[in-house]
Amino acid sequence: MFAQAFGLRRIHAPANKTNVVRSVNESDFNQRVDDVLIAIEDAVDKLEVEIDCEEAGGILTLTFENDSKIIINRQTPLKQIWVAAKSGGFHFDYDPQSDQWLNDNDRREFFAALSAYCTEQAGEPVSIYTT
Repeated sequence: MFAQAFGLRRIHAPANKTNVVRSVNESDFNQRVDDVLIAIEDAVDKLEVEIDCEEAGGILTLTFENDSKIIINRQTPLKQIWVAAKSGGFHFDYDPQSDQWLNDNDRREFFAALSAYCTEQAGEPVSIYTT
């Protein structure tokens, strides 16, 4: 009633979120994250935009010419990839049905979202996609 009185609405997590998180065992999760981090490094190496890419302890740091950073790391207990960018913190779940990492809030695909975060921080178009 409180929510209705103030014009608020309840926001629910996607119905399959629980299934997404629990459907991948830890070994598969770690391999999938390793594959993503390697794919990002390979994609960044091919860009014309100057982005420094450094991996240490499973954490990937992208540093831009303006010294801003994007940090990408795994959250094993939650089986998520976390991204910290100027625009905020974002969490991605692996969806076995689509074989993609999806934002746990808006379901945006990981590489599309990362490209947008990089574009914002680089100040020019950046496309990070895998082949």
